[in-house]
Amino acid sequence: MPLTRRDFGRRSARAGAGVALTGAVGVLATAPGALAAQDTEVSGTGEEHGGYGHGGPGHHGVGYGPLLDDPEGLLALPAGFSYQVLARAGQTRLESGEFTPSNQDGTAAFAGRRGATLLVTNHELKGPRADWPHPVPLTEGLVYDPAAAGGCTVLEVRPHGETAEWVGIAGTSTNCAGGSTPWGTWLTCEETEDRAGQNGMTKDHGYVFEVDPEDGRANRGPEPLKALGRYAHEAVVVDGRRGHFYLTEDADNPNGLLYRWSPPGGFRHGRGMLARLADEAGVLQAFKCFDSGGRFVDDLSRATRIGTVYGVDWIDVPDRDAREVSVRKQFGAGEVTRARKLEGMWWGDGGVHLVSSYAREESPRRHDGQVWFYHPGRRTLTLKVLLGADPVRGAEHGAPGGEERFDGPDNITVSPYGGLVVAEDGEGVQHLFGATESGRTYPLARNQLNNGTEDEPEYSEFTGVTFSPDGRTLFANIQTPGIMLAITGPWKRLPRG
Repeated sequence: MPLTRRDFGRRSARAGAGVALTGAVGVLATAPGALAAQDTEVSGTGEEHGGYGHGGPGHHGVGYGPLLDDPEGLLALPAGFSYQVLARAGQTRLESGEFTPSNQDGTAAFAGRRGATLLVTNHELKGPRADWPHPVPLTEGLVYDPAAAGGCTVLEVRPHGETAEWVGIAGTSTNCAGGSTPWGTWLTCEETEDRAGQNGMTKDHGYVFEVDPEDGRANRGPEPLKALGRYAHEAVVVDGRRGHFYLTEDADNPNGLLYRWSPPGGFRHGRGMLARLADEAGVLQAFKCFDSGGRFVDDLSRATRIGTVYGVDWIDVPDRDAREVSVRKQFGAGEVTRARKLEGMWWGDGGVHLVSSYAREESPRRHDGQVWFYHPGRRTLTLKVLLGADPVRGAEHGAPGGEERFDGPDNITVSPYGGLVVAEDGEGVQHLFGATESGRTYPLARNQLNNGTEDEPEYSEFTGVTFSPDGRTLFANIQTPGIMLAITGPWKRLPRG
């Protein structure tokens, strides 16, 4: 049922009351139901804006101190921190003897047996298997489309550091992000719309698949969860209380959408239950936002002030399997709200944290990153982080005086020590960076592995940022050449002030 203007006004007032507009421009924070940052306005292009929202002076005196260069040239970390390489594409091997696949992306950590941690990791490999030197092996019984290169692996990390790795699902394509479920499984998302006959595929792609990290038998004979739609999926989170799924779409021409899937009446979530759903089960809807004056908002990049609150309606998707037209193209002007680079999501504080990584010419206004918070009960979407478009881009992407600068938020996770940890997929040098609950950013790690040349350096993005169930280890991937890392150190509860 649509929100009325009066309902939205009341809910906006309640949502906005808890937003603390403090701190440096563009910094991130978490608090109950809120991220906080200084109220700032971005100009039409954003390029003449002086506060770029990349940390800068906002992270003095917080976090764990400056990053120290790694003698091995891989990962700069604060003093007292260390890392372990758990898997490396083309070097470490699976239990079956094949090499670890490349292009690690979205990852989740689950508690395994006898104190082990199980890491389910996507491999973002698009197109035919022949295009990749280290595709996901076609393990018997776990293959959806034998022509596709992607899939998921499961890495078991035992208490004394020993590891074992195996295939969770194979024959899927462009497995980018995804999300864990309250019942202990992983939902892997295909960021593609390839149909059978395109790019060498023998089956349709663009679906979500469920992977059980503990029970390999449950993964046999994989079939897509067609009820969740076929489009360029990025991430998914589950509202364990209401049963809704929220899903982001990373696409342009036109820009992608945020979706909500509502289960059919009487449906109960749990292991193996999603596989029983009919292809048209439940209701898949796309979001439509409007401002406090009741005016339709066509694109999330229109928001230029931290604390902007939009009301949200949900509009039914006509053809969720996109048999003739891509789902996002099934809506005309004024029917839905769009956003560029809808990326990572994380459930926390009773709602959904979701990222729009950047906006360029495909959007009404430019920015270097937004983080929004959707409150399901109030049906409001609040802008919590705005990174102004930075005119300084390239390999020398750093702040004066050696300060770390951040842009292009992608994967995010909530830290057990307060605030967020964000994987950067921006310009130049790539970071993992954190944010306190009061809204101040700080560096956690910097990728020092140069995939380019000395004259033209290239640094791969970080992906799959997630904490172990006990909170002692932060896992992350360097996507190219494909390295999974475990980071440990003197973690501490960060102050709010």
